[in-house]
Amino acid sequence: MTTSVTPAAARQIWLAAQGLDRAAPFGTGPAATRAAVEHLGYVQIDTIHVIERCHHHILATRIPDYRRADLAQAQSLERSVFETWTHALAYVPTRDLRFHLPRMKALRDAPTRWYATVGPEDVRRLMARIRKDGPLSIRDVDDDVLVDKDHPWASRKPSRRVMQFASLAGLLTVARRDGMLKTYALMDRHFGWPPRPRPATEGQVAAHLLDRALRSQGVVSLDSICYLDTTHKGRVRALIEAEVRAGRLVPVGIAGRDDVPHWLRPEVLAHAEEALPDTAASPLARARRRERVADADASARVHLLSPFDPLIIQRRRLARFFGYDHVFEAYVPPARRRFGYFALPVLVGDRIVAALDLKADRATATLQVRQWTWIEAATPALKVAIDAALDRFATFQFASAGGSA
Repeated sequence: MTTSVTPAAARQIWLAAQGLDRAAPFGTGPAATRAAVEHLGYVQIDTIHVIERCHHHILATRIPDYRRADLAQAQSLERSVFETWTHALAYVPTRDLRFHLPRMKALRDAPTRWYATVGPEDVRRLMARIRKDGPLSIRDVDDDVLVDKDHPWASRKPSRRVMQFASLAGLLTVARRDGMLKTYALMDRHFGWPPRPRPATEGQVAAHLLDRALRSQGVVSLDSICYLDTTHKGRVRALIEAEVRAGRLVPVGIAGRDDVPHWLRPEVLAHAEEALPDTAASPLARARRRERVADADASARVHLLSPFDPLIIQRRRLARFFGYDHVFEAYVPPARRRFGYFALPVLVGDRIVAALDLKADRATATLQVRQWTWIEAATPALKVAIDAALDRFATFQFASAGGSA
């Protein structure tokens, strides 16, 4: 049997799993960075720098006193996080490295088309140099024969692609990041092995994906568990069916949305507020719902979310839970943009009420609002709350402590 939950209940479950329903869900200080990455499972990295880079933005949204140096400490000193590919380039917990080793080996055995120009001898030469001279960045390479770019994101230095390949293939790792400049080290040397962790089996990888999604999403679908990952869907689907039979997962549907199957843990459903549709909810539950909506303008928590935030990046899931279709328009012609070049969805309580296209003017240390688009009806209280969130974000954006890696 499938239990029906309201979109409001589904949002509450997801927001709680993301740590967006309360202050300091992962604590404070440098330790909060490790805790946040371990709970979320990944924090996406992107090159766009119109405002703060998305990995810092995502963490600052959930850690009130976050400093950029905290992530550098976790990566380079504690070595509790490292960079690899999930659905995109991301920071992931080092404790989860074994679940990524099979994909790394698969890349070594069968390089993708992007790395077709990287030969085994190129990799051996680079590895030998780092083994002898220590960690290396592309700026340290001065003997490359420059080539024409074959893609806007490529480099004229062939060594850059070799470094990228060796890192994603598990031979090197990013030991330090300064902005988008990466310094690579031998993976085994950086983490202080031997022995290297034992690679997970495909069944263990599927279990990891399910556990990660249940922890960070609360209520999950097959697509949300395996976002942009078709390889593991079959095993994850079979695992879900086994968990349902064992009573460890409950099938749920989101009332009034569509028939996409979702699942959650029984204890999550038991503690969800107002889990039933209006027609089945108790009078008290309906009254609480009305009170929350009435109070949202004045008192709800406000977050300016990165377009790469885990709450935003899965667009279909976002639309299903929030009734909001976000479009990332950096690559859309200006005349066709609705929200702006780099619009940030504004989360107020459990509603996305606006989208703000921001730009950081670093010369004057000011945050420019290039476009303000209301998704819901504007009210004075909402405007005041969002202005306060803009002030907080500007304070973080232009904080000098901790660098800008």
